[in-house]
Amino acid sequence: MKTAVIAVFDIGKTHIKLSAVDLQTGMLLALQRSTNIVRQDGLYPHVDSDAIWAWLKIMLTTLAARFDIRSIAVTTHGATIACVDDTGLVLPIADYEYDGFAQTRSLYRPLRPAFEQSYSPELSAGLNLGAQLFWQQHCFPEQFARVTALLTYPQYWGWRLTGVKASERTSLGCHTDLWAPDKDDFSTLVDQQNWRKLFPPVRAAGESLGTILPELARELGLAEDCIVVNGIHDSNASLVPHLLSRSAPFGVISSGTWTIITAVGASLSGLNEQLDMLANVSVFAQPVPSIRFMGGREWQQLATDQPATQDDLQAVLAQQVYAIPAFSNQGGPFQHHQGYICGPYEQLTAAQKTALATLYVALMSDECLTLQQQRGDLIIEGAFAGNELYLWILATLRPQQAVFFSRDETGTTVGMAMLAYQQNPWRINYQQVAMHQELYSQLQTYRHQWRQRCEGLSDRRVSAN
Repeated sequence: MKTAVIAVFDIGKTHIKLSAVDLQTGMLLALQRSTNIVRQDGLYPHVDSDAIWAWLKIMLTTLAARFDIRSIAVTTHGATIACVDDTGLVLPIADYEYDGFAQTRSLYRPLRPAFEQSYSPELSAGLNLGAQLFWQQHCFPEQFARVTALLTYPQYWGWRLTGVKASERTSLGCHTDLWAPDKDDFSTLVDQQNWRKLFPPVRAAGESLGTILPELARELGLAEDCIVVNGIHDSNASLVPHLLSRSAPFGVISSGTWTIITAVGASLSGLNEQLDMLANVSVFAQPVPSIRFMGGREWQQLATDQPATQDDLQAVLAQQVYAIPAFSNQGGPFQHHQGYICGPYEQLTAAQKTALATLYVALMSDECLTLQQQRGDLIIEGAFAGNELYLWILATLRPQQAVFFSRDETGTTVGMAMLAYQQNPWRINYQQVAMHQELYSQLQTYRHQWRQRCEGLSDRRVSAN
């Protein structure tokens, strides 16, 4: 007899993954991965939805040969939306990093809801979903007039699998300008632009959308009673296990291409939109103070293919080489400042450069946590949970917080699976990170010097607006 599983489809900015999670134990039994490519042809840079769909079908067929897939769940990155009619896409699904959205920025800016309503700061490129929609409506009026539904990214794939259209709070509430968390309703922008009629009814993440389309079930070798559940924004999926098992206050660092840091139980009054602080919306419809930077992308730019050790870190500290933010203009407290290296960088070995990259993202994480006035336990999920150097640097920088990590491939997968199978008996095992006392003083001194070099950069960000 085949093992019963939940198939979790996870679309990140860099990779797409399909996982099989054991229905009884919550263990990850299989994982398939591919690179996520942005197409540069056509009207504008866009998601390769046809290639993703073809890959998903092949991988589901492969998993169905090994497992009894009882349900399918989808989690994706945010700031992505599909403009559809009853037959499919009316416009390509835009890549949020496209800089062409700036063409209509001056027209869009006066229409944005107040930060106190949306908790969305004004972000670059298409990171505010409302800016994308406004640009598409303005630049492609004939196509936009044919749109009958606006589907946030997880819900687009749910529709492809079931034919059922839905909306969902966590994707609507991640710096979109489209959602008013305190009202649990769409923002004034949506009514102002007459978009409300295009959004399907809001349904909870994890709620059943129904069974997979019969023709797809036959094509993929799935049971016709395989359920597809309403999907979720990925960093909110990472929060799910902790919201179900912990009491506030606590923080979660969800790391992938983006490093998204949430402060559960913190006050919304501490948010500063000029520092790229915002409120995401949890699966339970609660606004959660958040801050983020493009940590995975920046780490890749700074690191080499040589792994780093504690000795490599000590060499960086001793030579006083500093990476000053930011190495991405897509988000974070310093996004409008061009990053640079100071100190004898050319004297570093390849492994020491990786240590510098890790030290940089740990310092950025610590800075964001400080801006949030984080209290309580801190849990690391995703890619950085596998970086031991990052873990113990952060634990050493923050002795006031107990730092934990999970070795799961990604917290988003387990979180989404928990919503798909809410009667689950699973427990997630986390390990506490020990701080390294022998480097405590050196790291504290280095951080002080790094912060001195960063002074004023956030102010430059404000003046850049």
